[in-house]
Amino acid sequence: MEAKQETHQFKTEVQQILNLIINSLYSNQDIFLRELISNASDAIDKVRYKAEIEPGILGEDSEFKIQLKPDAIKQTFEISDNGIGMTYEEVMENIGTIAKSGTASFMEALEHAKGHETLIPELIGQFGVGFYSAFMVADKITLVTRSAGVDVNKAVKWVSAGDGSYTVEETEKANRGTTITLALKKKEKDDKDYTDQWTVRGIVKQHSDFVGYPIAMEVERDEPLPDEEVIKDKDGKPIGATTRKVMGEETLNSMKAIWARNSNDVKDEEYEEFYKHLSHDWNPPMERLHLKFEGTTEYDALLYIPSKAPFDLFTPERRHGIHLYSKRVFIMDDCKELMPEYFRFVKGVVDASDLNLNVSREILQQDRLVLNIRKNLVKKLFDLLDKMDVEKYNQLYDEFGAVLKEGIHTDPDSKDKIATLIRYKTTKSEDSWVSLDEYVKNMKADQKDIFYITGDKLSALINSPHLERLKEKDFEVLLMTDPVDEWVVQSLTEYDGKPLKSAEKGDLDLDAVDETKKEAYNALFGFIKGHLENKIKEVKPSSRLKDSVSCLSGDTWDMSAYMEKLLKASGQKPNEVKRVLELNMDHPVVEKIKTLFENDRDNPELKDFSHLLFDMAVVSEGGKLDNPARFSKMVGDLMSRAMG
Repeated sequence: MEAKQETHQFKTEVQQILNLIINSLYSNQDIFLRELISNASDAIDKVRYKAEIEPGILGEDSEFKIQLKPDAIKQTFEISDNGIGMTYEEVMENIGTIAKSGTASFMEALEHAKGHETLIPELIGQFGVGFYSAFMVADKITLVTRSAGVDVNKAVKWVSAGDGSYTVEETEKANRGTTITLALKKKEKDDKDYTDQWTVRGIVKQHSDFVGYPIAMEVERDEPLPDEEVIKDKDGKPIGATTRKVMGEETLNSMKAIWARNSNDVKDEEYEEFYKHLSHDWNPPMERLHLKFEGTTEYDALLYIPSKAPFDLFTPERRHGIHLYSKRVFIMDDCKELMPEYFRFVKGVVDASDLNLNVSREILQQDRLVLNIRKNLVKKLFDLLDKMDVEKYNQLYDEFGAVLKEGIHTDPDSKDKIATLIRYKTTKSEDSWVSLDEYVKNMKADQKDIFYITGDKLSALINSPHLERLKEKDFEVLLMTDPVDEWVVQSLTEYDGKPLKSAEKGDLDLDAVDETKKEAYNALFGFIKGHLENKIKEVKPSSRLKDSVSCLSGDTWDMSAYMEKLLKASGQKPNEVKRVLELNMDHPVVEKIKTLFENDRDNPELKDFSHLLFDMAVVSEGGKLDNPARFSKMVGDLMSRAMG
């Protein structure tokens, strides 16, 4: 029967990425070897774990190894492993494309990076394109793989020159695992020679020393000559060579699980390289925690806080960064059970020796040991964040503050702890972060509430008419610009005994309303409400405005304008909540409308002015008008009249 063979074209976006990688001026091309070794290590992790469930799957091939074969004559570089391997379908899914969720994000990230002549290295790992990094040094890549547990010799071959297409065909392979052969590009002046054993040794030592499986290579070394072959003088002293060159296999890495070592014995560079291996992030981590827990339960943990947020931090397909091991046997990555969602940016390894290797995600959710580990890790992370100096913590908060705040709503037990860690820009902070403790400390003597306002733009919030009276009284206001803040204020209703109060909802209780003046405006307000009945539920004197004419507010428990906007943007249809139109009784415009109303209640301009007051309130909070053309015409007419 003829072997199956297919030729496929790369998708346009994938080819764009390949072109960028192939033509990259990225100076540290060593990344290709780090990525291929990392993939090989992952493949062995997977088969090693599978063997715990299916003991027969390894057959006689149970000595795990990653083999490197540089060939200076053929100008090729080969890397092979005896890991899990891939089926035909898995090759098509994993090698012929880029992770479905990654392509668009990758291109978007590259767009942000325009102007750089080099390919940003962290993009290679973070978007699952590490395999393609080999095209930086290779004209052609051939991959042959045989999946664990399939029929003897049945394998798959994938070949591409990165020129727009790739072929996939059925082939034969004696053993389980994957072999990748790179046909190396012609070496230019000053290029590294990836067929040189000392070059390869150096790369492995620097980037992959801690990989838990032997990275082996045939190397040339000096071997002592047998005594009878050594030429000696009459006194028995050697007068010729005492050694000869021989080829032999050598393991290039130490294979020491970095998390199992004493922290005093691990260098900063080793920690950093392990982080890169684990996270595929080329940036150094901001902080790390190396923990050993001993007692009734024993486990090791090595956690890192990245210095930059990954590009997929807010995507539904995002993966957690914790890898779970038991006695150095890999169990799973993406272990959500060990870390709450609001710490999903934390990367690391947990090795729990008492954990059953055959554990499922469902069991993990209930496992007392896992729950205990999670509780301890979260406590240690909180301690770490507490002790950070202000400048470093502000850097962390710039990257991950929006994620951390999720815990206020999702983790009631840790709500108070997280509340001490959250920060906001304020009307007084001049673009600096302010903690709730600092806010409370700076509150005015007559201030009872912590005031806040939500929205999507800092500039719009700081200039919002809702804040005019608060600013006049010199009350500080928290400016909440993250979507998650809408859920934060639902859960965090007070801090340090002080209620949180929205600047755009409910009565601010700042000044007593002049009841006599209010009485004089009642008829006008009723008239305006009549013309805006389908848009508002009430017209009333404003407790917020000082300089502006109008604004929209809500009752205390109403949905905010920003929350309504967020729900609509996500495709939901929130229940329509009519808002309150607040008017500034001290503003000359409102006074003149009142005079016009009292002189001629049938004046058609009164209806126009009612709509204009509403539209001005919408515009002032950054909202969208139902009829912007009418608003523009009315403003134009007023300007024309004002100019005579």
